[in-house]
Amino acid sequence: MTAGTAYLLVDVAGTPCALPREAVREVLPLPRLWRPPGAPAALAGFLNLAGSAVPVLDLAVLFGLGRPVAARQALYRHLVLVHGATPQALMVDRAADVVRVAPDQVRPVADAATLNGCVAAEIRLGEGLVHGLSVDRILLAEERVRLAAQTRDAQARLAEWAA
Repeated sequence: MTAGTAYLLVDVAGTPCALPREAVREVLPLPRLWRPPGAPAALAGFLNLAGSAVPVLDLAVLFGLGRPVAARQALYRHLVLVHGATPQALMVDRAADVVRVAPDQVRPVADAATLNGCVAAEIRLGEGLVHGLSVDRILLAEERVRLAAQTRDAQARLAEWAA
């Protein structure tokens, strides 16, 4: 591979996006999720990962690009587990490839240009531009607090059924 920053290319409802490779822990096929009643549409549900409740965010819904996963074909979707203080997964339509991008092909985007600065860069790949996402800025602070509360509830539910 050539010098540069590595990105995981993903498709979100037909919109090409990229996640910094260092933010990605693992890519999984879409497993069965459980969704608590009254959960916000962007919360696709929870994944039971070795006894831990991991929230799964549907990026298409969160970004206003699509309907909830139950109303879309979910067969080929992927989950991208991301590194962070708390486990979290992002649902994308397709995780395509890991590419290295030369620094001169990455242009920063001002925080004020997108909601919460979730698009941190414009990345030139060939003739097109790809949205470089900031994993830490996908959710607003208030959304992170509410998601943490729902995750605690989901973890408590899992613990009730543990042997």
